[in-house]
Amino acid sequence: ALPAFDVVGIPLEQAIDSVLSLPTVGAKSFLITIGDRTVGGLCSRDQMVGPWQVPVADVAVGLRDFDGHAGEAMAIGERTPVAVVSPAGASRMAIGEAITNLLAAPVPTLSRVKLSANWMAACGEPAEDADLFDAVKAASDLCIALGVSVPVGKDSLSMRTVWRDEGQAQREASRSVTSPTSLIVTAFSAIDDARRTLTPELQREHDSVLILIDLGQGRQRLGGSALAQVFGQTGNEAPDLDDPELLVRFAAAMARLKDGGLVQAYHDRSDGGLFVTLCEMAFASRVGLSINIDMLTIDPHSSDWGDFKIRPEQVSVQRDELTLKALFNEELGAVIQVAAADRDRVLALLREDGLSPCTHVIGKPSRRERDLIEIYRDGKCVFSQPRIALQRTWMQTSYRIASLRDNPESAQQEFDAILDAEDPGLSVQLGYDAGEDITAPYIATGVRPRVAILREQGVNGQIEMAAAFDRAGFDCYDVHMTDLLVGRHKLADFKGLAACGGFAYGDVLGAGAGWARTILFNAALAEQFSAFFHREDTFSLGVCNGCQMMSQLKAIIPGAEHWPRFLRNRSEQYEARLTQVEVLESPSVLLTGMAGSRMPIVVAHGEGRAEFRDPADRQAVLPAMRFITNAGAVAQTYPANPNGSPDGLTAFTTRDGRTTIMMPHPERVFRSIQMSWRERSLGEDSPWMRMFRNARRWVG
Repeated sequence: ALPAFDVVGIPLEQAIDSVLSLPTVGAKSFLITIGDRTVGGLCSRDQMVGPWQVPVADVAVGLRDFDGHAGEAMAIGERTPVAVVSPAGASRMAIGEAITNLLAAPVPTLSRVKLSANWMAACGEPAEDADLFDAVKAASDLCIALGVSVPVGKDSLSMRTVWRDEGQAQREASRSVTSPTSLIVTAFSAIDDARRTLTPELQREHDSVLILIDLGQGRQRLGGSALAQVFGQTGNEAPDLDDPELLVRFAAAMARLKDGGLVQAYHDRSDGGLFVTLCEMAFASRVGLSINIDMLTIDPHSSDWGDFKIRPEQVSVQRDELTLKALFNEELGAVIQVAAADRDRVLALLREDGLSPCTHVIGKPSRRERDLIEIYRDGKCVFSQPRIALQRTWMQTSYRIASLRDNPESAQQEFDAILDAEDPGLSVQLGYDAGEDITAPYIATGVRPRVAILREQGVNGQIEMAAAFDRAGFDCYDVHMTDLLVGRHKLADFKGLAACGGFAYGDVLGAGAGWARTILFNAALAEQFSAFFHREDTFSLGVCNGCQMMSQLKAIIPGAEHWPRFLRNRSEQYEARLTQVEVLESPSVLLTGMAGSRMPIVVAHGEGRAEFRDPADRQAVLPAMRFITNAGAVAQTYPANPNGSPDGLTAFTTRDGRTTIMMPHPERVFRSIQMSWRERSLGEDSPWMRMFRNARRWVG
């Protein structure tokens, strides 16, 4: 038996600050940006959302191939804290959360959804076996009711740790920690068009409203919630999925709304409740919100309130309690943004699916100059704070962890970047038409020049590199270094060479050094590469690990003598980001006609900081690209300059322009759909497709 969660006397401001700082609620950038999320070139939606790349996505989406738009969506649900109160309820909530997350993608029907169930329990402990039985039965019954299957899963059924403190006598009781029985659910679904995936990024161009679809049906149970945790309580009444049919109708309604193009933004309600949901939508779009919670602070399940049995002096106290419940309960649900002109049509469609009692118009984005998050109740503003202040509170836990683990100066620079209210975010400013296919006359001839897609042990970026060159009209060959060593391939047979990204020899010899030494320490290979680089009818591209490798071959590459070497990032971490670059004026044949253009590109490297051994090299080198801030200035600070290279320089070429090396990955974003944020005006091709088409045009 657990005591009820007591919300009396909790100040709203303290609740907001504490919940936003909770690790399970706050930003997890420190975990996300150290993982390569673009390798393979088939990722369409990762955690980062919007032009400011805020980690608030509900769903992950991968593409099926390099040509179409079909793919797979994946989302996670978990409610482990709820299991302390109700293991069965926690199972249902985990499944419900996985599905409400997944519905950000264009899932046409729940019958497409499959679940992977990861069970955790401490079997053999008192009452734990019974809890596990109840939880599994609840999950099974719910899946049958929803019409979804669980074809795969795993279990960890020894979730108990026992130890004795140093010096503790044998006769004294040992210490132990037992995990609550819990379920982690991963939901999957095939989707037909990844371009229709929704994000929490609010659209700011038109008048719009925010609508809460409350699948808790007015219940505001706080057991196991983030609010309970930060105030050292648990509660005895946990959120639950009381009506499976309601979730089925919600999925159907969302499919209809998305098919009609009526939803501009979507975010499910989960950790932290409605207030966190709204904040994350505001953070992703850097816009203020005006929220009215009048309809959420009338408790339809309280007989005392309904019968007016409370005394007048108790009304204010109860209103404050209901405000906390409305803002921080973690019942299932979602917030959608719709155009104001479509409001009545959307409400009518929700009514047709029986969701009208669950639907509340709760507010709208504020004017751009009013960057505040405001909560109104009973005609009064009960809370107002700048969006920037709340976003820094939400980011501070990630920032503090990064400060301890990484370069603290870099962590501070990233944290302070939130203060720039004038930051315009990522943008695309081109001096050419990204959709123009300049290779059409050459492809029409049927001639497909041969390109060696070069890799070594540990390299992992060859597939997307080949896909980009293939689309540009080349005939691509997978060439491993062993193929050259034993003579299966010879560089003399190729017009182009592309050295791919990855971790050759695990980078244990330094960035690309082991790969380069494979060539330099083998006389026959060194001669073969030197001959290729000196041929005037060839071009070469080195990306990431390939860039590092080729920078160490500069002695055999004509016009590369001033190139830098590449060292560990100044942040002291692997950096995986979508960041802004500017193409510089240079003789690079790959970047012809692109100088002056500014656009996003992905980076994914741990050792990308350019270092010149001699200051004279810095003056004589031919740079081809540099990192810039979102405002267009040379990027000197983190994370706009993710590796700390001087003046943001991140690509270099030779005097004749036939060989170009760069740290970013254009081959992973040659299609617009591969970018986690993309300018709406872009078509199928991203601006980076021009690079590969330039190569085809140059070959002729």
